[in-house]
Amino acid sequence: MAKASAENFPVAPFFLPAAWRDDLMAVYGFARLVDDAGDGDLADPAGTAALLGVPTPPEPPELSEPSGPSGPSEAPGLTPSAQSGPPAPDRPSPAETAFRLALLDGLERDLDRVFETALDPARGQAPRHPLLRPLVPLVDRHGLTPEPFRRLIEANRVDQTTTRYRDYDELIAYCTLSADPVGRLVLALAGSATPERIAMSDDICRALQIVEHLQDVAEDLARGRIYLPAEDLERFGVTEADLAAPSAGAPVRELIRFEADRARTLLDRGAPLVGTVRGRLRLLLAGFTAGGYAALAAVEGAGYDVLAQQAKPDKRRLAAKAAAIFAKGR
Repeated sequence: MAKASAENFPVAPFFLPAAWRDDLMAVYGFARLVDDAGDGDLADPAGTAALLGVPTPPEPPELSEPSGPSGPSEAPGLTPSAQSGPPAPDRPSPAETAFRLALLDGLERDLDRVFETALDPARGQAPRHPLLRPLVPLVDRHGLTPEPFRRLIEANRVDQTTTRYRDYDELIAYCTLSADPVGRLVLALAGSATPERIAMSDDICRALQIVEHLQDVAEDLARGRIYLPAEDLERFGVTEADLAAPSAGAPVRELIRFEADRARTLLDRGAPLVGTVRGRLRLLLAGFTAGGYAALAAVEGAGYDVLAQQAKPDKRRLAAKAAAIFAKGR
């Protein structure tokens, strides 16, 4: 939960009522737990497995010898030069991958307990994980459905088997699992979900996801993943070896600029969502949207060199942009 402060956008800002902040943090806690399970970042994976009834491997998972840069899901169409480069050092072994998938299955079973308990508290079995228990009253109060939660789990299953994306459409399809559900849950919690608002929310959330991918190119590559479309790497003459360099050369910078422009287009398309609501929800959505613009500004301010250091948004710039978006409604 402490990771909330490191996000590009305010997760549950102080100006919201306490009950609403609690709801948002409950959703964030679930999403963060699922991501950490999928990334192998749980503080106590064995303890989490025991809690969920998931068998642990007989030995602590060890990283396998790198099998090459392509990963389980190779993006066809890469030229030989685009496929060259150093192997990802942190690719998990088959046993570790199987363990992560089992954890995600266990979390989905615990999610089933959330909805069973919300539907029938007398007969439902309470969720086992403490981060899922707060979802029970939240589901009951707001009439939430399992779909957005299941999508977040599925996104992390995809991460276990897919490490490259052929084109932008494939990447956006992944974002429908990893990003869209968050905005849809926020609108549902506020009782403000309409088809028009959901469409704009999806654009904002996809933009935020793409910007995060740009900020984390080096970190993702260390995990054996690349979220930059393969056809774009080929278009700009960027190899995986280029992405593993200590700093970005001109082709990488041009590629990052191109992807940043795509993210900005999505933000521009989704930003009018802010103007469709009022009050504190308007301020919250302005903060989410401003977080995307501030992160893009940080990437641009770094000269699109996202390899030398992680480009993080300036908090003052974020606040000023949020105020402007709040006032204009976009």
